[in-house]
Amino acid sequence: MADSSLESPAPHETTAPLAPHGALPEGGTVRPMTRWGTPVMHRPKKKVEAFDSTLADLAADMVATMYAAEGVGLAADQIGEDLAIYVFDCPDASGRRTVGVVCNPVLTLPEGDDRRLDVDLEGCLSFPGAFVECGRPDWAAVDGVGLSGEPVHFEGDGLLARCLQHETDHTNGTVFGDRISTKARKKLTKEHDRVAQDFPSEWPVEAPAD
Repeated sequence: MADSSLESPAPHETTAPLAPHGALPEGGTVRPMTRWGTPVMHRPKKKVEAFDSTLADLAADMVATMYAAEGVGLAADQIGEDLAIYVFDCPDASGRRTVGVVCNPVLTLPEGDDRRLDVDLEGCLSFPGAFVECGRPDWAAVDGVGLSGEPVHFEGDGLLARCLQHETDHTNGTVFGDRISTKARKKLTKEHDRVAQDFPSEWPVEAPAD
């Protein structure tokens, strides 16, 4: 997920993030971003079943790519991989960052009187440079498994809640453009097209045009 504040979290920040299930993997390779319209982006992803070095290497590449793109979350399909896994480094409403890796996520959202809608700008690294308002519940929790197959649980409010929903959507073959009105999607596309030259096909591996 893209950060509309343009102030993405950085691994060198002095305040340590919350890492309830361990730090994010390091040493990965930055990969080109897969864009909306690519078939892998629009179908449910395969369940992760092999918790091995190949999966760990993929997660490291996802982390490296997320940071290079100045994002707060990244799903495997965004680098062309058909697997239900995502990584994130995202602040909640208080500004406190949480980091994590989730395979085979199951999302829980508030219901009834506890459900409150947060309408705020949202953007996607696979449709870069464009943001539009999208309503989402203001709290979310996700359960899944980590890189070793161990259970993991994350929850939060603010941007973190939005991120958990956005990235879980990716594992189900949904992009946030599917969740907005036709008018809003036209606005999003117009903004994306206006800055397309800043995001070459190999971005974030390839530097933006000057």
